[in-house]
Amino acid sequence: MYVRIYRPAKTAMQSGLGNTRKWVLEFPSGARRPEPLMGWTSSADTLGQVRLRFDTKEDAIAHAETHGLMYRVVEPHERTIRRKAYADNFAFDRHRPWTH
Repeated sequence: MYVRIYRPAKTAMQSGLGNTRKWVLEFPSGARRPEPLMGWTSSADTLGQVRLRFDTKEDAIAHAETHGLMYRVVEPHERTIRRKAYADNFAFDRHRPWTH
C-alpha cells in the first residue's frame, strides 16, 4: 500500500492559490461496496479518510519514512503566467488590426 504525497491544485471555483501551498500525504481508499440495508457506498477501511498536511515535501517524506510507509511523490505542474497589458491591444505592431 503506497501513500501519495502531492501538492493539491487549485479548484475551478477559485482564482487564487488558497489551500495549494501545503503538501498532502493521503492514504489510498479501500475497496468500496454497497451496504446491504440502505445501498449506500461504504468501506471498512477508515484510512481512506486521512489526509495529513505538511509545509514542505521533505516533511511529508520524513513522516512517511519514520512510520514505515511506502510512498509515491507526485510533483506539481507549475503554471506559466504570460504577462499581458491592456495597451498591447492598441499597439502599432499588432498582428491583427484593432477594429470594431
